[in-house]
Amino acid sequence: MALDESLAEGSGVAAAAAAPSHARLDDGALGHLVGYRLARAEVPARRVFMRHVGTPLKLRPVEFSLLVLLLANGSASAKQVGQSLDLPPPQVTMLVDRLAERGLVQRRRSARDARAIELTLTAAGRELAQRAHRVSLTMEAPLLQPLTPAERAMLFELLAKLVRG
Repeated sequence: MALDESLAEGSGVAAAAAAPSHARLDDGALGHLVGYRLARAEVPARRVFMRHVGTPLKLRPVEFSLLVLLLANGSASAKQVGQSLDLPPPQVTMLVDRLAERGLVQRRRSARDARAIELTLTAAGRELAQRAHRVSLTMEAPLLQPLTPAERAMLFELLAKLVRG
């Protein structure tokens, strides 16, 4: 039996093919994939982010993450940023360049090691990071509303396990 035929028999794909074009597609053939489910869950989460932080504060998710990391930690090296955000060095450089051009982040020599460069927030960066962080504390409440507090805690715990590997 061909793969297409086994998918059609096992997941209702044939029935979906006969459904009107406005009917929702049967995604059962993808339901076993964690990546698919995470991507689907990311869509409403990204909309929430863009509505509350991204568009009004002109921040991409990765920019927001870097600003809040610096707010929480005071300073960081580019290597630390790359490790925390899972970004390769060239992407960290481009990210920092963009935020530095906006006057939000600055590079400075480390007081502990003159060879090292630390990334810190400017006054404008600190103000924006604080504002964005305040908004982020409550913006996802409607998205998470269908989950009980225990389910929310479990979701965060399980996602953290996936990140740790």
